Amino acid sequence: MARKLSPAERLASAEKDLRLEEIADQSSWDQFLVEQAVFHYGQRHDDFSCNDLRDVLPELGHGFLGAAINSLRTAGIIAHTGRMVPSTQANTHGHRISVWELTDKGRAIADQRAARAQRRAA
Repeated sequence: MARKLSPAERLASAEKDLRLEEIADQSSWDQFLVEQAVFHYGQRHDDFSCNDLRDVLPELGHGFLGAAINSLRTAGIIAHTGRMVPSTQANTHGHRISVWELTDKGRAIADQRAARAQRRAA
């Protein structure tokens, strides 16, 4: 038999579910834009972390950053470098966050986009 949740556990669970629902209610367009921003940033830098991205994204984008990173990682477009850095976000108390880089697949996509843009400009 499953144990009963305490009132604090129920409230914490409800708050978490509310937050997830709030994120899901946001437009998929917003997440798409953040994914594009992460990809674009990755094309111009050897490696990056969420610290770097938070500095260049508008406040609205911060809520989608984790989902965008995870989406690009799952698709094989970015990969963990094996390095971690302390978070600069005040409420995280400096916990460690991953450093990312574009994969060969990510660079190939970037090259294809550049070639397409060049053909359109010609």
